[in-house]
Amino acid sequence: MATIRYGDDAFELTQDESVLDGLTRRGISIPSGCRSGICQTCMMRALHGIPPAAAQQDLTGHQRQQGCFLSCICYPQHSMLVALPDDAHARLSATVARVERLNADIMQVTLHCQADLRYRPGQFINLHRNETLSRSYSLASVPELDDGLHLHVKRIAHGKVSAWVHEELEPGQQIEIQGAMGDCYYTPDDKHQALLLVGTGSGLAPLYGIVRDALHQGHRGEIRLYHGSRGIGGLYLLDELRALQEQYANFSYFPCLSQQTLSGFRSGRAHDLALADQPDLKSWKVFLCGHPDMVNSARKKSFLAGAAFQDIHADAFVVAQ
Repeated sequence: MATIRYGDDAFELTQDESVLDGLTRRGISIPSGCRSGICQTCMMRALHGIPPAAAQQDLTGHQRQQGCFLSCICYPQHSMLVALPDDAHARLSATVARVERLNADIMQVTLHCQADLRYRPGQFINLHRNETLSRSYSLASVPELDDGLHLHVKRIAHGKVSAWVHEELEPGQQIEIQGAMGDCYYTPDDKHQALLLVGTGSGLAPLYGIVRDALHQGHRGEIRLYHGSRGIGGLYLLDELRALQEQYANFSYFPCLSQQTLSGFRSGRAHDLALADQPDLKSWKVFLCGHPDMVNSARKKSFLAGAAFQDIHADAFVVAQ
């Protein structure tokens, strides 16, 4: 078993126990969020010993060189001396500007960051409730178009952060954020490339930002957005997206209902409909955001339909209470 040393403490990990779980078992509080290697809140640094490659796979080259790793997915075979990183994404102060309801379960939170946060629509930030509790939320805002950072926060049953947002967050409140991170965003390297975007639930947040960013930057290729929900109550921004469709000839919006039939809405699961409409995705760029099952299924099917691996950008919304 690997021995982990942190500060004055040293302990052995049990079988199939991550570094984060081991520290938690010892009563050591380390900032964490998703616990699945996505949000990077639990990043630590190895001062001695080499982290497993799997715990570093989504980090930058500089972070890997510094020995940084994600403690929630770090299962070392050898002993390590670990510490909190000195140069991980610093926390920034932000002010809550507005809290607006988008549907029964989703709130839009607008933040004004007190520092210059450079980001692209579709990336995510970590929203901190306290020193050790945070969750990741995608950015729906476009810095060139919007005033502040826009987050779409879906209420999760027993969710410690989402309940705080829905019940307690108020304009004027000071909070802390980290970021921005992630590579699910638009790049104008080929403005004639066709774009397919598929999302479920609050997975619309990054896609809404990406669509508006692409259109703002003069993207000329076809842009097709499929947003899915079981019933109409789960959809939102219908008027805004339909207005964009009227304004831009190259943008098409398809609201999809998997368990309800209504005029003006597609019937079926969003990713099934999208892939049926576009059976050949060669030369397309694909963005997939929302429930992990949908994202994983659509990513595989998009690749089999001809989309290049590097042209498939996925953001699975892992639910953490």
